[in-house]
Amino acid sequence: MSLVDWLVLSFTLIFIITYGIWKNYSHKNIKDYIKGGNKASWLTVGLSVMATQASAITFLSTPGQGFNDGMGFIQFYFGLPFAMIIICIFFIPVYHKLNLFTAYEFLEKRFDLKTRTLTSILFLIQRGLAAGITIYAPAIILSVVLGWNLKSLVVIIGLLVILYTMLGGTKAVNVTQKYQMFIIFSGMITAFIFIIQSLPDNIKFSNALQLAGINEKLNMLDFSFDLENRYTFWSGITGGLFLALSYFGTDQSQVQRYLSAKSLKESQRGLMMNGFLKIPMQFFILLIGVLVFIFFQYEKAPIHFNPYVVEKVNESNYKDAFNALERANEIIHLQKNEQLNEKNFFYDEKMQAKYLKLEKKIQENRSKAKKIVEKIEPKLETNDKDYVFIYFIINYLPKGLIGLLLAVILSAAMSSSASEINALSAITLVDLYKRFKSHHKEKHYVRAGKLFTLIWGTIAIGFALVGNLFENLIQLVNIIGSLFYGTILGIFLVAIFIKSVKSKAIFISAIISELIILFIFYNDWVSFLWLNFIGGILTVANSLIIQQITKK
Repeated sequence: MSLVDWLVLSFTLIFIITYGIWKNYSHKNIKDYIKGGNKASWLTVGLSVMATQASAITFLSTPGQGFNDGMGFIQFYFGLPFAMIIICIFFIPVYHKLNLFTAYEFLEKRFDLKTRTLTSILFLIQRGLAAGITIYAPAIILSVVLGWNLKSLVVIIGLLVILYTMLGGTKAVNVTQKYQMFIIFSGMITAFIFIIQSLPDNIKFSNALQLAGINEKLNMLDFSFDLENRYTFWSGITGGLFLALSYFGTDQSQVQRYLSAKSLKESQRGLMMNGFLKIPMQFFILLIGVLVFIFFQYEKAPIHFNPYVVEKVNESNYKDAFNALERANEIIHLQKNEQLNEKNFFYDEKMQAKYLKLEKKIQENRSKAKKIVEKIEPKLETNDKDYVFIYFIINYLPKGLIGLLLAVILSAAMSSSASEINALSAITLVDLYKRFKSHHKEKHYVRAGKLFTLIWGTIAIGFALVGNLFENLIQLVNIIGSLFYGTILGIFLVAIFIKSVKSKAIFISAIISELIILFIFYNDWVSFLWLNFIGGILTVANSLIIQQITKK
């Protein structure tokens, strides 16, 4: 990285962090610390909700998804707008009416303490694990950029996030996320424009899309009913709907964002803003990944995008075999370019068929290279999707823009991690600690909240230190969430809509349903997205059955 890149990166991050802490350092009570004094506007809420979900994982993994699998991942978000409408109509009014600090307070008012505690613990488990991944993601970036030790970077980034969250509280998280989203939008639009301009002079944007279509990267809709297929239209509008309902309606990292709003209407407007913008934003980020794929049709791509893995291979006995595949791909790339540069390529199906055969050979060689990696060390990451976009940034973007894009990714990482750790602290403080130790002064609870922030931040760092890539970072976060979100959502659905079910029935139902979900996942019977739907339905159905049995 050049001096210009370092200046852009450093100035952006230092400004955001110091501004957020400086403006929001003082906390007189837990309302200030957890709810930011209820001063957030709908715009701040909307941008904060988006920034909480748009972690570094989004900007690392989503372009990698687009590069590798095309636009099909967009189906994952099809249920989200409907979820926003349901939450705005049914969930938020209840939360505001009861003047809650956390979503799980409502469950004690509706059921009892044990149901509130169980749901809080389920949240703490899944969000605590996910928080580790959001710290792990930016550490990957800097390890690639600076060549530093990955585990050392995990600790450094985690400590910075802990410090920022402890000092600033919810209001600092909200305020800084607003500016972080502006930086994120600016950076991604700039990257998009640069990729288009970096294509050969004779290739227009329409040609790039046509080439993406030839490679089946623009297939956005899959109407198949295959339950093992992760991303289909049906899994998106059912499993995706239930996942979004649970995440935005019951996950404290999101609920805390709109509970800090000035009023009910400000909360609803902020959440609906997310409903309108989320799919276009994800579409745009996926499209950037597809365009990076097109870019590497004209530029020579490495046989593996993870430089650490390549270094390990070159130190092994498999070096010659690996490099032979690299050289073979270089020759195939030249042959492929001959086809691409033909005048009539976009109109000649025979040329396109020949090109696709050559592209298939390149992908086969990449698969062979991954098998070589497996032979060297089982723990080495064969999957390199998460490294595609960062490789492109470091090797092809001009000075200044590299720093801006790294600022985008690190801003997203910090904001998302801060929201998660802030929420974990709030749940531990309000739903567990304060509920059982209720006779202390407000300042004591503020100090306790900061201590819980430190504890959860440390746990997140610990998980990040032992966490490895599991196919794709963004998939890993969604898989972890899907193991618990269905059950949590089912509890809330019963609480809001089915008044006849009492505390004993929902408590037993939640435990049974969660065990069934874990069993289904262990046996790999369905794609993870369906677990949200199954978990929600099971919890509701079981509670109704158990209520009838216990009545008798």
